[in-house]
Amino acid sequence: MLVAFLRSVLFYAGYGLSVIVWGIVILVAAPWLEFPQRFRLVTLWNHFSLRWCRLACGVHYRVEGLQNLPTHGCVVVANHQSSWETIFLATLFPRLCVLLKRELLRIPFFGWALKMLNPIAIDRGNPRAALRQVIESGVQRLASDCSVLIFPEGTRVDAGEPLRFSRSAAQLAIQAGVEIVCVAHDAGKCWPARRFLKTPGVINVVVSAPLPSAGSDAGRLTRQAQDWIEQQLERFATQG
Repeated sequence: MLVAFLRSVLFYAGYGLSVIVWGIVILVAAPWLEFPQRFRLVTLWNHFSLRWCRLACGVHYRVEGLQNLPTHGCVVVANHQSSWETIFLATLFPRLCVLLKRELLRIPFFGWALKMLNPIAIDRGNPRAALRQVIESGVQRLASDCSVLIFPEGTRVDAGEPLRFSRSAAQLAIQAGVEIVCVAHDAGKCWPARRFLKTPGVINVVVSAPLPSAGSDAGRLTRQAQDWIEQQLERFATQG
């Protein structure tokens, strides 16, 4: 326990310093760059954070299904267990727009840099307006060949807890006429939500084959995505 605590302290020291330093770099450089170059600049920090977590805390990961990654914009649906996947997924998809609560953009340095990635920042206190914004802004992002990341649970859910998916991702995919690509992971076992300690181990990640939205409805498409992710989580649990 003491070793895990010290490793976590080391991780957060480097992590926090990197947020400040890289946030300043991004704020200075990003306004002069087009979005593709800006995205690559910002996500250099994501790559650093994943490597630093591996070195400081012994958290590794393995990915299945890389052949399923599309070459065009899609709606990315992932389960939400920790902060790890928000960092990782931006390294997996080359042009990714994240749906998030607008309060995150107010965090000094981190939120300011995050704003440079043109996220869809919603007010969760107004669900009807939030859904309208997801559809309108999401269609615009997808039309510019960006992928849109949605965590349909709406908040972080501890590993082992049942999933409850909203239909917003499916509604967006149908409205925009694009596919859904699901990503399942068990990051919560190494980087638990709302907990300080990081646990050494290997995070499993698997990418689904694209789910077509044409001819489907939001309820059925949501069930498909949720069923697939739940099956992968069950498989991870049996693997240990």
